[in-house]
Amino acid sequence: MELCAKKHPPEEERRVRANAREYNEKFQYASNCIQTSKYNIITFLPVNLFEQFQEVANTYFLFLLILQLIPQISSLSWFTTIVPLVLVLTITAVKDATDDYFRHKSDNQVNNRQSQVLINGTLQQEQWMNVCVGDIIKLENNQFVAADLLLLSSSEPHGLCYIETAELDGETNMKVRQAIPVTSELGDIRKLAQFNGEVICEPPNNKLDKFSGTLYWKENKYPLSNQHMLLRGCMLRNTEWCFGLVVFAGPDTKLMQNSGRAKFKRTSIDRLMNTLVLWIFGFLVCMGVILAIGNAIWEHEVGACFQIYLPWDEAVDSAFFSGFLSFWSYIIILNTVVPISLYVSVEVIRLGHSYFINWDKKMFCAQRHTPAEARTTTLNEELGQVEYVFSDKTGTLTQNIMIFSKCSINGHSYGDMLDVLGHKAELRERREPVDFSFNPLADPRFRFWDASLLQAVQFGNPHVHEFFRLLSLCHTVMSEEKSEGELYYKAQSPDEGALVTAARNFSFVFRSRTPKTITVQELGRAVTYQLLAILDFNNVRKRMSVIVRSPEGRIRLYCKGADTILLERLHPAHHELLNVTTDHLNEYAGEGLRTLVLAYKDLDDGYYKGWAEQLLRASTASEGREDRLARLYEEVERDMTLLGATAIEDKLQQGVPETIAILTLANIKIWVLTGDKQETAVNIGYSCKMLTDDMTEVFIVTGHTVLEVREELRKAREKMMDSSRSMGNGFSCQEKLSSSSSASRLASVLEAIAGEYALVINGHSLAHALEADMELEFLETACACKAVICCRVTPLQKAQVVELVKKYKKAVTLAIGDGANDVSMIKTAHIGVGISGQEGIQAVLASDYSFSQFKFLQRLLLVHGRWSYLRMCKFLCYFFYKNFAFTMVHFWFGFFCGFSAQTVYDQYFITLYNIVYTSLPVLAMGVFDQDVTEQRSMEYPKLYEPGQLNLLFNKREFFICIAQGIYTSVLMFFIPYGAFADATRADGAQLADYQTFAVTVATSLVIVVSVQIGLDTGFWTAINHFFIWGSLAVYFAILFAMHSDGLFQMFPNQFRFVGNAQNTLAQPTVWLTITLTTVVCIMPVVAFRFLKLDLKPELSDTVRYTQLVRKKQRAQHRCMRRVGRAGSRRSGYAFSHQEGFGELIMSGKNMRLSSLALSSFTARSSSSWIETLRKKKGGDSTASSPSGGADKPLKG
Repeated sequence: MELCAKKHPPEEERRVRANAREYNEKFQYASNCIQTSKYNIITFLPVNLFEQFQEVANTYFLFLLILQLIPQISSLSWFTTIVPLVLVLTITAVKDATDDYFRHKSDNQVNNRQSQVLINGTLQQEQWMNVCVGDIIKLENNQFVAADLLLLSSSEPHGLCYIETAELDGETNMKVRQAIPVTSELGDIRKLAQFNGEVICEPPNNKLDKFSGTLYWKENKYPLSNQHMLLRGCMLRNTEWCFGLVVFAGPDTKLMQNSGRAKFKRTSIDRLMNTLVLWIFGFLVCMGVILAIGNAIWEHEVGACFQIYLPWDEAVDSAFFSGFLSFWSYIIILNTVVPISLYVSVEVIRLGHSYFINWDKKMFCAQRHTPAEARTTTLNEELGQVEYVFSDKTGTLTQNIMIFSKCSINGHSYGDMLDVLGHKAELRERREPVDFSFNPLADPRFRFWDASLLQAVQFGNPHVHEFFRLLSLCHTVMSEEKSEGELYYKAQSPDEGALVTAARNFSFVFRSRTPKTITVQELGRAVTYQLLAILDFNNVRKRMSVIVRSPEGRIRLYCKGADTILLERLHPAHHELLNVTTDHLNEYAGEGLRTLVLAYKDLDDGYYKGWAEQLLRASTASEGREDRLARLYEEVERDMTLLGATAIEDKLQQGVPETIAILTLANIKIWVLTGDKQETAVNIGYSCKMLTDDMTEVFIVTGHTVLEVREELRKAREKMMDSSRSMGNGFSCQEKLSSSSSASRLASVLEAIAGEYALVINGHSLAHALEADMELEFLETACACKAVICCRVTPLQKAQVVELVKKYKKAVTLAIGDGANDVSMIKTAHIGVGISGQEGIQAVLASDYSFSQFKFLQRLLLVHGRWSYLRMCKFLCYFFYKNFAFTMVHFWFGFFCGFSAQTVYDQYFITLYNIVYTSLPVLAMGVFDQDVTEQRSMEYPKLYEPGQLNLLFNKREFFICIAQGIYTSVLMFFIPYGAFADATRADGAQLADYQTFAVTVATSLVIVVSVQIGLDTGFWTAINHFFIWGSLAVYFAILFAMHSDGLFQMFPNQFRFVGNAQNTLAQPTVWLTITLTTVVCIMPVVAFRFLKLDLKPELSDTVRYTQLVRKKQRAQHRCMRRVGRAGSRRSGYAFSHQEGFGELIMSGKNMRLSSLALSSFTARSSSSWIETLRKKKGGDSTASSPSGGADKPLKG
């Protein structure tokens, strides 16, 4: 395969000449071959090993292996290190090779697709990889586009063609592309072969929605835009054929430019683990130094006296040098405190957790046939630590299925059903929707409840007619008529589809379009308008306009857009109509409806001709094209006449209020970042229970200047502090503020707040609030509130808000959205979640996790996230414990063997301990363990808080594990040492020999760590039983095999101690010693956990206890029912009510405890320590974070 990754100097502009390969080759443009794979057969081994040895742990173990090959310092065979190292490298290499094989397969499949290329005047079949820049290729219906093409001509009139862009942006609706008129006539091969136009355009980039270039042909130049381009990855639809000129090929195409690697995200546990491994390595060096000094002293004081039969090696000439060599020997022996299998085990556990998410049937959406998907395996445990959720509104909290609900036309509001007295009727009182049966082209799914609007259309109201005429003309919808009268609309957004459908039902039916015309059936009469210009929508303009010429010759501009933008561009003469329409807009927004304003403007011929000439010059400009076009658009979209407004309903998704309520109980703060107007967002906030009437106050920030925003934020903070003082907190704000630094002042303010508050801020105010000198004030105010809603925000502002919280808060952030405008927010947050909804899959492609409905977020966090965090923490604690218990025995033995670097264990035991004897049980616990069932995790959201506070694995927990491991190693060594010092066998022979001691200690260790993981396991499965007891059985099987006659006869130099295991384990003293060691190691742990459970239970302990009580009660009730059934029919009533359940019901013991009730029930034990730690965390974070105190939960 040809490699395509050659590095070329960056292009400033691209020049492409049609049908001129030799000319284009001098620019050395990339070929159309793509290569997403990383390796080939030759490079795989060196490149993969190089990548793996970039990991510090792998390099460290390679260094140890080299040391072990030096006989003067190695007391262990080389295989004790190389076997685990090779195993780890092999597992990783197989995984990488498998992934790369599928990439190779995909590359080959794409590169070998066939395409028709015009070469020397004839069409020839060529593989995609052989297509070059400047080639003209022919596409046929349902074929993928091979490269980024300039559309030259097509089978459709006016050079139109239709494409589907699902592979680019996930949108399945068709889009239209159009050839420029001068090339649209190049339909036959002869004309195309003579075409020698030259394209000068922008260099390769990743902007899917923008293209700027110019075609030079026959001494004329023609502007090129994105509407003239067919991008690689698109599919030709409903078009028999088309021809295109290759402008960008292979890695230069916009599809490949967008396939760059996503930002690598690491969890807080990852970062902590790396720090701890460095600490362990430092501890290892310290132990090595201590033992090396001991060796030097021993050799100088004692060893020198025994040189006759314990001589130094030839290379050793002094006690100091002997100590130096001993240091390296102990580094080798004690290296297992930094376990090589740790990182591989972590990845295996994370992979298991990801599969659990993918397989969760309760997160599967049957309606869309969409399962939940973990698109990364590195962030699962961080799902259990989220404190801030940043959510989009449209399509995330709502369904993004738009319904035309109401409208305002010339100051009259339509859409409310009125009763006989003229009052608004309730929904349940509405009997029948408007009857559109008179219209054969009406959409039968459309519902509208106000018949007066239809009457206004039928009575010829000119304003109403113009209103629907605008809706039928001002859009980019494509119409497809499969049979007579059966219309299908393909809209780029659900809003546009809803508006055009409304116009269709009210007898202004959009029928078809060409590049220069739009045909509308108005009240049954077909009218064709000449389309002069489209001023398209974007996130900056927030409006769209079309300029059309009616059959009568009148030129009119129709515009629709956001009220904040459009109301500023109206003619000042319509002040009264503006006020009435504004009232209607506020009313609609208050009901949670999405609003647009409609306006028009008549243009005279002379003005339009001059403006069109300027537009042509601006569109062909090589520099500053977009700015010049924006100024021209701004010029023509002024002094417009207000026509009315539309209101579209976007209903909440199922389960959103319940999900937000439960996440709030879990102390997760939810911020909504939306582009909708303030009233709409606030209404949705109330609908989904983010905002409630019980809140102390909802602060609304709408300032237009820096001073106004600062003042509004200051007043909000003052009100919160005043309210706290009035509620009797005994807090003197003035004293605090005058005597503390800015960081501690922030914490003081937040700790003082009582009550529940919400903050609503507009986009223009947010722009000021995010400035460097005010961002802390904004964050301080926002973090003190229970809910935050940011309205009218841009995609960039969404990312800035997330980045602000990440910058100053010690908290995990999660962003969730469904559209392309949410991508920057999703990529910025610690965890990104994509909703696979109505707006394509760009958000999903950029996310770490994806599913189809917002309500699944509750299960993702409270079940999968909490379990993943719990399992990973328990895994790490146990892993470090078992390795310190194993390794530190060598340290104590050093003081009794003359610091000679002699090992306690057999070298095969050292090799197999981490990869056979103890690997599977801890993996089973890390994959399957749970403290409470999934139902209880959802019922009691307070169980989520330990993850937010990082309580289960931190530096303190790490040192506790290390201390337990060291304690175990002390007992593991000294109990057998003391027991065997003067012990004899039954036949009077000395029991204390090295091999017996080694077998006893090793057996004690395997039994102790197996019992310990049994105590740590909270949820037993058949797999746990099999792995724990199976590992013990495997240990004894291998132990007896290594001391058997068979292995000795095959490898006499390796297995010398025949029968040692059998002889050792046949002694009662040995088993008594093993039993004593196990009991003494385990009993303190059991006693501590029993006392902690009794005196200071955690919330999960309380939940388990309550479930156990309920089980017993249900068992008792079943017994009572059985007793009742045993009696006669006459006495059945008496038996079933013998004592009555009134007392039980009144006591509440048989009622399900709510989260709040449970948290208050455990206030003296569970909540108190969580709150104390939360306050402590807030206090600690102020030292490094200006907003650290914001983690304290608000009291309601």
